Amino acid sequence: MSHEPSTSPEHTISTTHSKDGHGPLSSRGVPVDDDGVHPLTSDLASPFADSANTRVEGGIDEALIHDADARSSLLQHYDHGPGCGSKICNLGTFSPRPTMRRSYMSYQNQSGVVGSYGRETGDAADGISNIRYGISGDAAADWISGGGKGKRMSTTQRLAKTHGVKNAKTMYLTYYFPFFNWISQYRWSYFQGDLIAALTMASFYIPMSLSYASNLGHLPPINGLYSFVFNPFVYALLGSCPQMVVGPEAAGSLLVGMVVRSSVDKGHSGDLDQVTNARIAGVVTGMAGAVIFVAGLTRLGFLDNVLSRPFLRGFISAIGFVLLVDQLIPEMGLMDRATKVGSVNHGSSVDKLVFLAENIGYAHDLTCGVAFGSFATIMLCRELKKRLQPRYPTVAYIPDRFLVVALSAVLTWKFGWDKQGLQILGDVQSTTGSPFPFHWPFLPSYMKHVREAMGTSFLIALLGFFESSVAAKSIGGGDAQSGERIQGMSLSANRELVALGAANLVGGCFMALPAFGGYGRSKVNASTGGKTPMSSILLSLITVVCVLFLLPYFYYIPRSVLSAMISVVAYSLIEEAPHDIKFFIQIRGFSELTLMTLIFAATIFYSLSLGIALGVGLSVLSVIRHSTKPRIQILGKVPGTADQFESAEDNPQGVEFIEGCLIVKIPEPLTFANTGDLKNRLRRLELYGTTGAHPALPRVRAPEHNKNIIFDVHGVTGIDGSGTQVLTEIVDSYISRDVRVFFCRVPSERNPVYETFERSGIVSQVGGPGHFVKSVDEALRMTELEDLSDFYRDHTESGR
Repeated sequence: MSHEPSTSPEHTISTTHSKDGHGPLSSRGVPVDDDGVHPLTSDLASPFADSANTRVEGGIDEALIHDADARSSLLQHYDHGPGCGSKICNLGTFSPRPTMRRSYMSYQNQSGVVGSYGRETGDAADGISNIRYGISGDAAADWISGGGKGKRMSTTQRLAKTHGVKNAKTMYLTYYFPFFNWISQYRWSYFQGDLIAALTMASFYIPMSLSYASNLGHLPPINGLYSFVFNPFVYALLGSCPQMVVGPEAAGSLLVGMVVRSSVDKGHSGDLDQVTNARIAGVVTGMAGAVIFVAGLTRLGFLDNVLSRPFLRGFISAIGFVLLVDQLIPEMGLMDRATKVGSVNHGSSVDKLVFLAENIGYAHDLTCGVAFGSFATIMLCRELKKRLQPRYPTVAYIPDRFLVVALSAVLTWKFGWDKQGLQILGDVQSTTGSPFPFHWPFLPSYMKHVREAMGTSFLIALLGFFESSVAAKSIGGGDAQSGERIQGMSLSANRELVALGAANLVGGCFMALPAFGGYGRSKVNASTGGKTPMSSILLSLITVVCVLFLLPYFYYIPRSVLSAMISVVAYSLIEEAPHDIKFFIQIRGFSELTLMTLIFAATIFYSLSLGIALGVGLSVLSVIRHSTKPRIQILGKVPGTADQFESAEDNPQGVEFIEGCLIVKIPEPLTFANTGDLKNRLRRLELYGTTGAHPALPRVRAPEHNKNIIFDVHGVTGIDGSGTQVLTEIVDSYISRDVRVFFCRVPSERNPVYETFERSGIVSQVGGPGHFVKSVDEALRMTELEDLSDFYRDHTESGR
């Protein structure tokens, strides 16, 4: 096959002889008559047009009508090989298409009636109902339409009726309120494991919640306990992951503390104004809950994909570093001195390191000993558990952190360490006197706090949902191990949003810290026997008992021990960073490393707010850039194959270019986002044969190669108004330059994409349905026949 552009009709119709004895072949492999010009009589009907109505545009003599109309058979005799671009294709984007014509997402039931998923059929199928089912989903649309009765019946209701599904009316209730699903399956054999898991988690995480509230959130310690009173209980009723347990996390608590500090700086509250600070925390938690609750109702479960992995790793590592530096001040007994300096508590991590270096001589010996001793003990137990657990799984049940906290409190009481300068937790009680005070977080008087917390609450919601998604996917849903877990509780990102949002809305009303699912906590629950959401309910009940009866026993807990526990968490946040850094270096992901470094440096050297803004901004820009970049490709024919085509940009030396034809593959839906630069990308393909060339390069591709433009639109599963308008303008431009335009592998004429082509006039512009074919090879044969017809017409006219 020649790679040079055709310069004469004789070159265009050069012939060879076929192997099967059917006569000579043209330069593109089209069977022609012995004169080398006329195509053999055959049927060449378009898949969307009758052969009787198909003709070559431009008009030819009556003597040629028979030959020109004979294209239908010709296009049905080509080989159906496995290569890309054929009718039957099994490679990559060129996936097999159904043999019968169906609408997008269609199905065929037992009675042979073809319907469409997500849209109604019959007399009730109209645009308004399609939109209603597409946006609100089957459950809401069925309720709006009267429970799916009569003609207005969703796909879900139709399938349930066809296949005799029982309890069709209550299936939505058990799906959206999983409590009714798992409580009906609960067995007393689960209770022992759930109770042990709840007691183990309480011993680990109740002391942690106290430290998160007092040391990170700058709140009364009891507000940390509220996160384990209400949030796990609400999540157990609505959550779709049976073994996930929600609770406060270090990152969210630190962000709450940042809002509280900002309010103190602006004079809206004071360091000792515990009541106002607690209400600010309730506002932040309530807003975070409202954000993800609304996101769940509007089915935005994909939001956890907005933040890139490099951003999350850089941000989480930076939070770990910030936590380590922050906790060094109370661990060394320098809180009073830092308060006198004033700017240290509100400064960056670098400022605090400078402060520590200048004041290390003022460190309190007993506080340092208790703090660093507790840190070393917890780290030692952590390492021993990691090494022994494969051989002795029961070591996971040992509550090492609870024992460290309890032992330190007993020693402080016994030896009077609090009288020797060791700071203790003191009285732990509610700021209002009531054990569970209720304050609606969205009162008009709190609007100033709402404005301050808006951005931070959104980030808390996004980070919390991301961590919850990771934990839920790692732990799995109810169908993971049949017979051992609750069945029928499939994971759903949208339902998780609703459950977490509702839990934090309730928690915000009681001024709790934000609480989300944590992988470590959920893993402890699963490994210690927790199989159902009952373990979360039991954890809430245990925390209620602590609030009502055990608060006096928290009096002697040293604050430095709580700081040491946070330092252990901070270390765990940082320890995964080297693995990710090594991985990105190995794959030469320098852009990811740069993003991680920028976020880490901005957080360390300036503030957490700048690191958040920079990370979210860069991640969103990356998403926008990726979604707005057209991914069109130029295709070439694989040598030695009948109808296999591959990207010429990936392997330019391994494919053959078809003379006079530019084959363009559009592998994605066309929307307003990715069609803005489509014209420029196509222009580069015309001039250079690739989209990677700089526009300053002079033209290197001859115009003769662009006489026929073939669009492979197999990947265009959808097209909006903006994309249609841009494509119409592109087709107009080609037609005005006498360039033939063909579309191949378009869905059936009943598909919304083809219907849009018809309504926009694209079908009539390119020459009617005859220019819409089923494969790239058919389109090439069409261009050959158009060339032959034009040449014969010109030859006849010149001979008159």
